[in-house]
This record gives sequence, C-alpha cells and structure tokens, in this order.
Amino acid sequence: MRSKVLFYILALVVITACGRPLRDRLPSTSLPQNPGKMGTGTFEGTLTSSGVMRHYLLHVPPSYQETQAIPLVINLHGLNSNSGQQENLTGMSVKADREGFIVLYPDGLDGQWNTGPGANGQADQQFLRDLITTLQSQYNIDPKRIYATGISNGGGMTNRLGCDMADLIAAIAPDAGAYNFWQDCSPARPVPVLAFHGLNDNLIPYEGGTPKIMVPPIEEWAASWAKLNGCSPTPGTTTPVDAVTVHMWSGCQAGAEVILYTLANHGHSWPGSTVMPASVTSQAVNATDVMWDFFRAHPMP
Repeated sequence: MRSKVLFYILALVVITACGRPLRDRLPSTSLPQNPGKMGTGTFEGTLTSSGVMRHYLLHVPPSYQETQAIPLVINLHGLNSNSGQQENLTGMSVKADREGFIVLYPDGLDGQWNTGPGANGQADQQFLRDLITTLQSQYNIDPKRIYATGISNGGGMTNRLGCDMADLIAAIAPDAGAYNFWQDCSPARPVPVLAFHGLNDNLIPYEGGTPKIMVPPIEEWAASWAKLNGCSPTPGTTTPVDAVTVHMWSGCQAGAEVILYTLANHGHSWPGSTVMPASVTSQAVNATDVMWDFFRAHPMP
C-alpha cells in the first residue's frame, strides 16, 4: 500500500496548476470511416476497449493524403491531466502540421495511466493497441513509424510501451517520467530511447528516491535501457547549450541509441513549453522539436 501511495504522489504532473484556460473542446464525434474524408485538425473520439468506453483526441495534419503512409505519434498526458491539456502543453499538433504526422492524445481512466503489473496495466496497454489497430483501419499509417511520448505518469506509460509493446512502437521519448517498476522490462527488440529530465524536478527527483523500484536515479534508468539495447556501457557527454547536458549511449544493437537530456534550471515540466510557468520550464531546448528529429531518424527496423 505504501508503494502505491508513493506512486501517486511522485507521478503527479502539475499541468493543472498553471492556471491557463484550455481551448473549448470540440463536440464528441466518431473518427471518419474513410481516410481523409473528414478534413484535418483535432477531433474527439471514443473507443470501447476491454468493455470500457475510452476517450481520445486525434490530430490530422493538413498535408494528409490517404495514398501516402504517414507517421503516428502517441502523446500521453500526466496524472490528473487529460488529452486536451497534453496537446496544449507540448505544442505537438502545431509541429505535426509543419512536419506531416498524425498525433494521438489518449485519455487514461480517471486521469491516470497504470504502469505496473496487473489487470489495470494490461487494460491500458490493450486500449492503446486497440487504438492503433482502429486508426490503421481508418488512416494510412506507416507501421514502421509509430512512436510514443508522454510526461510524468504518461512518461512512465511511454516507458512501459517500450518495454512491452516493442512489436508496435518504433521508438520512445518520455519526459520527466515516473518510471515505476522500471526494472521489469523485457522488450522484444532493441528500442531507441530519448528522454528529458530536469535537475530541479521536485516531484520525480533526478537523483531518485525510495523505494528504488518506483523512483530510480534517472541516469541509472537510462543506463539500464542502454544495457538492454546492447550499447557501449559508458555514454558520451556533450553540452550543446548552457544548462543542457546530453548523455548518449552509442554502439547499440540495430542502431537503438539511448539519449538523455539533463536540464539545469528545469523542474517538472515540458522543455520549451509556453504553457507551464517559466520558473520550472527550461527554454534551452524544445523537447517537441528534438524528439521529432529523433523519431524521424528511428523507424522500426
């Protein structure tokens, strides 16, 4: 019970504390049955998975054509947040319009993702599998370019997708992740990993916490992925800009490199976001831009 309580405390994302109003939500609607017939933009949808009606947002860029396969990025909100807030926080729909990919913003039940073992965790993974299958039947999605990202509890779920859904997910890029049960990870293949974490993150400390199985030291978590991917044990380290240190594990199997952005003067937030308070949000890098470059370079082998 103590571990469960700790999970909820540490996985909390402070998106709802920023005090910024969200744009009005569109009326609930179903996805189009024929690709490209509804138009472009952000649409709401529902899907019944494991007997439960689930909600999500889908953003389709104006460049979408049903004759051309397009990448899909799954973008997962944090604890007590939602799909609309995640769209605003990350600015990923704007990026998708510029670069030409679809973004899926699923909603966890009761504002959370279940990243541990058990029936609830299996149900969340099944929901995401069902969503991918449904979207592939309605849009021309490239099966080799399906990616996942998320913040906090959503970052932890992103990690879980890399561990358990490597048959579908080409690469992952969590931010400020709550990597509960991180040592329980056996991906079916090497998975490229890009991560961001602030040195001033007071909710999910960079140096880790207790118990370690729930709150790992972030560099140790990244090194564990490097070991899974068969990378060189010692990362290269660079400082591309002030207050940003990049740790990169290379020499990996199937080119599945592991990259960790360590951000000084940055708390529990999305780097480069204009939604979160400046006091906790580094503008030294833009996570959305960096991760799209990473995704683009790492399709499924």
